[in-house]
Amino acid sequence: MPAAITTRSMDDAFFMAQALEQAQKAWDLGEVPVGAVLVKDGQIVAVGCNQPIGAHDPTAHAEIMALRAAAQVLGNYRLPGCDLYVTLEPCAMCAGAMMHARLSRIIFGASDPKTGACGSIINLFAQEKLNHHTEVVSGVLAQQCSTLLKDFFAQRRQMPQNKSLEVQ
Repeated sequence: MPAAITTRSMDDAFFMAQALEQAQKAWDLGEVPVGAVLVKDGQIVAVGCNQPIGAHDPTAHAEIMALRAAAQVLGNYRLPGCDLYVTLEPCAMCAGAMMHARLSRIIFGASDPKTGACGSIINLFAQEKLNHHTEVVSGVLAQQCSTLLKDFFAQRRQMPQNKSLEVQ
């Protein structure tokens, strides 16, 4: 019997679609296409897309950009009651920032078998000794999120070597 479609899962799909739009913006900027949307009380508070190459900033991941913007909008570095939707499983840096922000939920699309810190390599949110435990939901619009990344890297491999992005 298929799982029941709940309002929450429909909302998750809606907000992940918004994160996918942010990921496309990252691609358009020549960045790895990862997007994030921060939501509080069913309303989008902030968005972010990957920008480490253009910003010359190794911390300018989509999640960090959305967290920074949300903290400014809400006037607090703590973001309780907020959910963060991101197209790719967060890395350890982003997961740490999310813990410090006290997010309620992290919802991601595609798993990251190389740097994922929400279950693929490690699950920082499951570490009992850490003081904040955020709910993690994985696999929301996973196929669309994964396809966007695969298409980006396929295109990148076809580029002449001197026009490739400096992504490692």
